[in-house]
Amino acid sequence: MARRALILVEGHPRANGLLFVQAAQRLGLHPITLSADPAQYDYIAAERLEAIRVDTDDLDVLIRECSRLRDTYEIAGITSATESFYATVGKLCRHFDLPGPNPASIERCCDKFIQRQLLAEAGVPIPAFRLAADATDVGGSAAEIGLPVIVKPAVGSGSRGVRLCRDVDELAEHTIYLFSGKHVWRSPPRILIEEFAQGPQYNLEVMANEVIGIAAADYGPPHFVCRGHIYPASLTDEECKRIADVSLSCLRALGLGWGPANIELRWTKRGPVVIEVNPRLAGSPVPQLVQLAYGVDLITEHIKLVIGDEWNLRKRRSHTAAARYLIPDWDGTLDWIDGGSAAISGVAEVKFYVEPKTPIIRNGDYRDLIGYVVASSPNLAQTEAILQHAVDLIDWSITPFPTVGEQGQHLAPRVAAPAQVAPGKR
Repeated sequence: MARRALILVEGHPRANGLLFVQAAQRLGLHPITLSADPAQYDYIAAERLEAIRVDTDDLDVLIRECSRLRDTYEIAGITSATESFYATVGKLCRHFDLPGPNPASIERCCDKFIQRQLLAEAGVPIPAFRLAADATDVGGSAAEIGLPVIVKPAVGSGSRGVRLCRDVDELAEHTIYLFSGKHVWRSPPRILIEEFAQGPQYNLEVMANEVIGIAAADYGPPHFVCRGHIYPASLTDEECKRIADVSLSCLRALGLGWGPANIELRWTKRGPVVIEVNPRLAGSPVPQLVQLAYGVDLITEHIKLVIGDEWNLRKRRSHTAAARYLIPDWDGTLDWIDGGSAAISGVAEVKFYVEPKTPIIRNGDYRDLIGYVVASSPNLAQTEAILQHAVDLIDWSITPFPTVGEQGQHLAPRVAAPAQVAPGKR
């Protein structure tokens, strides 16, 4: 009998790539990663996993490779930990008659402007928005909506290219950045200008049509890099119901009745307003947080759905789980980072993405995170205390890059950098 394989289209160096592999192995599956560059995923070599170099942007090439693999394996399912390949996954699943997402729905959802249009047509509360193709359009759209506005690429993820523009100078600066070639576009340049919906942010994890968890999320302007999550959010039953109802209406409007979704919204003066619908699982450590808080293993249950097995989203636990993300304050060379200890009671994980001598270059997106701490306990106050204690034990030192003088000569930093400490110690 042929060995059952799970095909993963690309992985993820930071988010859920390794977690998908480990979950597949626990289910008795043989994970095979198809990637344009398997070497970018350290865990593939470390775990001695099977990976095949292939052009993952070419659907026909992927179909041929999967057809070849069927000569050796029973392909139980095909999926991806990366949003940009999720529509491709849907097309592969349809070609091979496997369970999977609707690729047309995924493509519509991943275009933030089309997503906004569909949500507006369905009466879902969203911020005012406009689409711009050039700098003139950006200025005119911002004037119509009224400053401050959020300016971001119409296609993208991980907060890349996103900025809160509070005045005309910030608007002009960010517009120049987006059109200057410094931002890497995945599609022809189109910019979304949105009303700044103000209020506390909540993120939801949904599988099929079931809301599994609602988190309080901390996103810091102007670039909205996430600084922390708490599951569950401190909400009344009525507030949870309103948020869940709005979120499920998003799925209906976008045709996302299959598989996972991550929904971001803010509670404003007019109630919950949807910021974004992501047709995928949220990145690590969100799946870990959901498992700690509710006892639901999102990745394992997702893979069960992918391979057509019976899944179980029943909550088995009622704890509070929280994460704090480690974000540097300046660019430079990391001298050292230490102090993280998962030995503290209640600390579930301490993760560093960087090693000494790594250049730290902040981009204003998810790549700015250099690590995180996750803690869990039966209640919020205890979890927050454990998390703060763990964060207080972490510090690092970053030596700023030398500045460049007018004649091109390298100058010493104007201010010596002290040991830079994690957010909880500031």
